[in-house]
Amino acid sequence: MTQHTTTPDGLVIVDKPSGFTSHDVVAKMRGIARTRRVGHAGTLDPMATGVLVLGVERATKLLGHLALTEKEYLGTIRLGQTTVTDDAEGEISASADASGVTREAIDKGVAELTGRIMQVPSKVSAIKINGVRSYKRAREGEEFDIPARPVTVSSFVVHDVREAVAEDGTPVCDLVVSVVCSSGTYIRALARDLGAGLGVGGHLTALRRTRVGPYRIDTARTLEQLQKELTVMPVAEAATAAFPRWDVDARRARLLLNGVRLEMPDEYADGGPVAVFGPEGVLLALVEPLKGKAKSLAVFG
Repeated sequence: MTQHTTTPDGLVIVDKPSGFTSHDVVAKMRGIARTRRVGHAGTLDPMATGVLVLGVERATKLLGHLALTEKEYLGTIRLGQTTVTDDAEGEISASADASGVTREAIDKGVAELTGRIMQVPSKVSAIKINGVRSYKRAREGEEFDIPARPVTVSSFVVHDVREAVAEDGTPVCDLVVSVVCSSGTYIRALARDLGAGLGVGGHLTALRRTRVGPYRIDTARTLEQLQKELTVMPVAEAATAAFPRWDVDARRARLLLNGVRLEMPDEYADGGPVAVFGPEGVLLALVEPLKGKAKSLAVFG
């Protein structure tokens, strides 16, 4: 990680505050980094906090190719109340006494939501149904169904069970959970489905993303910290962390930058994107194998 006074070029791992949309964070970063060229990978709901990966300047070219397929979360699920948004942002639509729910029943419900499952995203999610975002349809009071999608929940662990009383006097149950899942998994949909399966309803009251792909919360910085000292993972370092590395000599580097498709070594022939470095460790391009040749995905040199 390096600190910058001029416009940086690389990834910024932000610890997103609650109440900010991912786009709000991008707008903030444009001001901090003094550039319009800022993008983000993997959105995070306004209520949630934690790891949001931003690309600044040339690193925006990396964002679409980063394998951010696995994510880790810490959250709190409230059993006994259902909301219209499946999280604490929405109004309560139903309440039920959850004091009789046993730990055994909770563990059974969690086990049923672990592994490869079919999940129906929340109606207020950003998924498009026939070209229109789901939350827009929901806001306009439209009745519609979202098709279930396959997602993978590789780990769903309940760390603590706390009995509480909600504001409306309902005896509820708060679960502190951690989840490791594939991209596209909705934690609030897990909360909703766990509560529904237990017959008392449920919603998500807090969520913190602690990891996205290889990027962890301990390397993330808050917007306040970044305002004081902009910490950036240089584009070459970011590419090395995320992709296999292929070093080429000066002649091949010239050919590659002139648009020639180089023969790829066998070790990369059937994989995904590969970062190509020239002499002196300069990041030249991101390529992928196509019929044994290197097809450029993004050029940096």
